Amino acid sequence: MTALTMLSYTAFEDHKILAAGRLEEVVLKVRRRLKASPSASILVFSDSTGKLMDFDLRGSEAELIDRLKIFVSTEEQSPASVCGPGRPKLGVVAREVSLLPRHWEWLATQSGGASAALRRLIEEARKRPSERELGRQAQERTYKFMTAIAGDLCNYEEALRALYASDKKRFQNLIREWPEDIREHSKKLAMPIWKTGEQEP
Repeated sequence: MTALTMLSYTAFEDHKILAAGRLEEVVLKVRRRLKASPSASILVFSDSTGKLMDFDLRGSEAELIDRLKIFVSTEEQSPASVCGPGRPKLGVVAREVSLLPRHWEWLATQSGGASAALRRLIEEARKRPSERELGRQAQERTYKFMTAIAGDLCNYEEALRALYASDKKRFQNLIREWPEDIREHSKKLAMPIWKTGEQEP
């Protein structure tokens, strides 16, 4: 399965969901909708980050799909534009890491050296994020989504405070009168927060 089929996006036309699912399906539906109604107000969000996305919809559908594949590939790579040593052709960027002596001693015993050991640890952590980290990510993506689409809705600021306080009951009560699709999508994005059972400091 490619990254293009794994990532999930949601497109809103005004306060209603126009399309949701794989990137290709969502963007093609947005393109067709804008061709039929050029003045339509449509926002596309990444469900994994909550970021508002912008796509080049010009050309044929085949050309658009090719650009989406490049876009997804670029989004997943580490930035290689940072100056400094490393192996930029492989996407490797060298940066300073500060560790205690015992950390360096432990790394020196690992196969492949310190850099390889650190990369393995990071990849393992990325595959199995903690509940607290999942909750923090959910707060960030819900915040980004709400900021882009719900800033003029009632109780917006209070809802953000409840979001960062991990107060599920208050959050859901404050957004109760929001348009249904925005309310339900906000609740969906925030769901991992309530599973942690932890209050953010």
